[in-house]
Amino acid sequence: MLRSDMPTSTDTDELVLPTVRGGAEWRSELYRVACSQFHRAADVLSLHPEVRVRLLEPRRAYTVNFPVRLDDGLVANVTGYRVQHTLTMGPTKGGIRYAPDVSLGQCAALAMWMTWKCALLGLPYGGAKGGVRCDPRSLSACEIERITRRYAAELIPVIGSDRDIAAPDLGTGEREMAWFVDTYSQQVGHSVPAIVTGKPTFLGGVEARRTATGLGVVYVTEAVLERLGMEVDDLAVVVQGFGDVGGVVAEELQQRGARIVAVADISDGLHDPAGLDIAALKDWQQSTGRLAGFPRADALKPVEILELPCDVLIPAAVERQITAQNAGRLSCRVVIEAANGPTTPEADEILGERGIHVVPDILSNAGGVTVSYFEWVQDHQRLPWNPKEMSDRLRELLNEAWSRVVDASGRYSVDLRTAALAVSLERVAQAAQGRGIYP
Repeated sequence: MLRSDMPTSTDTDELVLPTVRGGAEWRSELYRVACSQFHRAADVLSLHPEVRVRLLEPRRAYTVNFPVRLDDGLVANVTGYRVQHTLTMGPTKGGIRYAPDVSLGQCAALAMWMTWKCALLGLPYGGAKGGVRCDPRSLSACEIERITRRYAAELIPVIGSDRDIAAPDLGTGEREMAWFVDTYSQQVGHSVPAIVTGKPTFLGGVEARRTATGLGVVYVTEAVLERLGMEVDDLAVVVQGFGDVGGVVAEELQQRGARIVAVADISDGLHDPAGLDIAALKDWQQSTGRLAGFPRADALKPVEILELPCDVLIPAAVERQITAQNAGRLSCRVVIEAANGPTTPEADEILGERGIHVVPDILSNAGGVTVSYFEWVQDHQRLPWNPKEMSDRLRELLNEAWSRVVDASGRYSVDLRTAALAVSLERVAQAAQGRGIYP
């Protein structure tokens, strides 16, 4: 699906093959998925080949290798990445994840999706993503701190509060962002809280950021249900993932009257058709560190809960959970993507043929980057925002984005994902064409 060798245009609009072709450094299964989605939306827009070439591949891909001394005195070599997808829209923005499978291709795909997400919400950012290949569960707090500080120092040539702003992601949180702020600030000689978002409130973070992604998923779910004529009350919901996003989604929807019939984390899936007690589940998870062993539910494999009968399925875990292998067995009316890239293009086709609506990740989970934008603005202005103002503004922006997606879906006669990407692509393409090519 990689089309770095696509034809470009000349002044006479004649198509010729380029003499210079982009690299394949970021080719991966996840990047294939992102490219497949891109080309489908670009075809709907009849996007010019020149613009496709400019928007498909990342503008910068930065790889770092650095030594870290472990607690036992041994030295390990650690690899980290930072990918900036487009520099056209403003500074780049994106999370930092710590996980054993972090790769350049994974970061490239996630950076591309972040570009479309920001464009869909009208945020003045290009997309970025970074990460360190490690297993944070096997590392001590001191080892994670040394990795974070060295990684931050290695990125200084390509980051800045008006160049590239980081945020938490899988395996990172407020603690790591605090270390990131301190390391960068020590290097430049003054405090720069706006270098990251998602940091502790006492360092300029905002309380709303902790629940923003999950709350955004709930706001989008409410808007989708209203459009479909469905009620939240007694809605049967399955949530795969029970962390910072899935846990918030399950709790908030239950408070609104929904029945959360199944949840899962990496350890186990839990099912109760009458509805799980989410508060009790959170207490259990906090005391044991996992969902496995909870006594008041039936245990299933985490992936098996995707096929349970429900009204709304919310994958809030990791990528590529809904594939061609299981899409035909899903038993839901709507999929709300709270994770990044949980559905493959092949699964999209199957679900579309079955009449199952898929609300794409670039809309559903955009609450996190939206509130991150609010935090970034607050840091620059040195003027705190009211939490209610943030929540109201978040709902407003998500509802506006949903309306744009519904409109584009009808106008182009396409599914919701392609419609969302078309809206985003159109905005970024106009900016790219307007700025031209330097030199």
